[in-house]
Amino acid sequence: MTAPKQNQGEGWTLRLSGIAMLVAGMVALGGCITVNAPEEPIVIELNVNIRQEVIYRLAEDAGNTIDQNADIF
Repeated sequence: MTAPKQNQGEGWTLRLSGIAMLVAGMVALGGCITVNAPEEPIVIELNVNIRQEVIYRLAEDAGNTIDQNADIF
């Protein structure tokens, strides 16, 4: 035996009512979300290591040492 076929109109009605309830729920919950600014200021601490300048100075100093002592190298 086969199961009775569902009427095409009933399927669309169920889908539309489900979508309508979903949209109504989203609209109802939309007003429940609030965002407040913090009372204390936001503090961002940055630890930045500047190595490039140190390496550049070291490379320049090494270049000067090599130039001054060309006979060693």
